[in-house]
Amino acid sequence: MHCPFCRHPDSRVVDSRTTDDGTSIRRRRQCPDCSRRFTTVETCSLMVIKRSGVTEPFSRTKVINGVRKACQGRPVTEDALAQLGQRVEEAVRATGSAELTTHDVGLAILGPLRELDLVAYLRFASVYRAFDSLEDFESAIAELRQQRGSASGEDDGRKADSGPGGTVEVPVPATAAD
Repeated sequence: MHCPFCRHPDSRVVDSRTTDDGTSIRRRRQCPDCSRRFTTVETCSLMVIKRSGVTEPFSRTKVINGVRKACQGRPVTEDALAQLGQRVEEAVRATGSAELTTHDVGLAILGPLRELDLVAYLRFASVYRAFDSLEDFESAIAELRQQRGSASGEDDGRKADSGPGGTVEVPVPATAAD
């Protein structure tokens, strides 16, 4: 590391600490030539390959902005979006890969978003899972109902989540067998 004051090509690390969010290391350094101190911050770079082939650094802000569009008009707080962004960043960094595609990042968003808001999940999934038809939406909705039913022990599909207030009855159309 070059000294920013005298441009000496070496420096000595005096102190190292992890930042509060744990994503980087702050190092306090001292130049052996001029004895002045300076701080460096080291981060592990994670690059995203866009559809056009251009590579850019991963941005948690871009993740949050993309999800914010899917959550428009939904009861999702900024804090919840920030937590989702952190979870996604942790997940993509945990892959151990230095480069990811935008599609990989989009898929990493789907799990936390499904837990956050089902409507926003469907909006977002329609882009990243490339829904082509109404049947794609129907199968995604059926999959969500099946997962929610098996998680809550329901199997007739008659109850739907109405939000924080509880559940409401959803009428199921009568069939010839009823």
